[in-house]
Amino acid sequence: MTKTFHTLDDVNVKGKRVLLRVDLNVPMEGGRVTDATRLERVAPTITELSDKGGKVILLAHFGRPKGRDPKDSLKPVAEALSKVIKKPVAFADDCIGEVAAKAVGAMKDGDILCLENTRFHKEEEKNDAGFVAELARLGDIWVNDAFSAAHRAHASTEGLGHKLPAYAGRTMQAELDALEKALEAPTKPVVAIIGGAKVSTKIDLLENLVTKVDALVIGGGMANTFLHAQGIAVGKSLAEKDLAATALRILEKANAANCAIILPVDAVVASQFAANAPSHAYGLDAIPADGMILDVGPQSTARIHAAIDDAATLVWNGPLGAFELTPFDRGTVVSAKHAAARTRAKKLISVAGGGDTVAALNQAGVAGDFSYVSTAGGAFLEWMEGKPLPGVEVLKKR
Repeated sequence: MTKTFHTLDDVNVKGKRVLLRVDLNVPMEGGRVTDATRLERVAPTITELSDKGGKVILLAHFGRPKGRDPKDSLKPVAEALSKVIKKPVAFADDCIGEVAAKAVGAMKDGDILCLENTRFHKEEEKNDAGFVAELARLGDIWVNDAFSAAHRAHASTEGLGHKLPAYAGRTMQAELDALEKALEAPTKPVVAIIGGAKVSTKIDLLENLVTKVDALVIGGGMANTFLHAQGIAVGKSLAEKDLAATALRILEKANAANCAIILPVDAVVASQFAANAPSHAYGLDAIPADGMILDVGPQSTARIHAAIDDAATLVWNGPLGAFELTPFDRGTVVSAKHAAARTRAKKLISVAGGGDTVAALNQAGVAGDFSYVSTAGGAFLEWMEGKPLPGVEVLKKR
């Protein structure tokens, strides 16, 4: 896929001012970064540009500030990044104006500079032409390495691509290559596992996937909505009963597209939503009226494993049960381990993404065994829904 984009292989950055859009929106507590995953992801691009003699100017947002707010400053993030890449990262107190221009002007080849939070200016999210022009003055080329923000048409994520020569960074390149292997030009058969609490948040996703995959496993709370739509009593389980017609429409669309839908055939049920609550596996014809479905049952798990065994490509978004509570994480964990073992054996290309999904794979200890794990929540979902992403579209060769 990246053949349709300019990448870092297509440019000599020596002596050039490189405006590099990265994702530094990391979790923090007490002024310290608590999870450096996103910093580690962008490190290769930053290091490569620096080593090749580019002047690396980092653009990023942090949080959702309404104007300038010290608690949303990127300064402590820049310090943490410096430790990750083992190179000094200078910091400028603004991303435009005299402060930024002076800091950029003082750079030598190979230097790295982080500019302050782009969202301190409301014009960033409005993709304001004047603001884009101010940012563009600071650079010679623009490199986008923030796939996670690619679904937003903001000044630093999309606008700059119309003003400066545009390239995909290494993280963006890896993400686009992985996504092409998953859905655009996959090795078939393709199986998708979609879980999570609600159908309402994933209607577009399900409707797109049934036209793209050979089999679709539906788990988590959203499976209960499909079971209810088919007249199965789900007790006190989480279910969006008002979406029964939507669920039936998705099932019809899947049938027309020759996509097999794999729903639970049994379930682990408890009377309360709590860790280690007494639970029991029931067939779907025997769910107690006061019971809550909190995980897929053993027969359902076996069916999911069989679907994974049949697949050449697996796309995964969302847990199969209440994975944050033991023992209701079992279905998710054992299925993730099964997919990881198939991937290690070179029998499966596995691509996963979404916040809960990444957490679940980490919990199972297998995130490193999947072919690719995307840390981009919203962008990953919108891509799976088949929607064009502004920050990707602007990178395409014209």
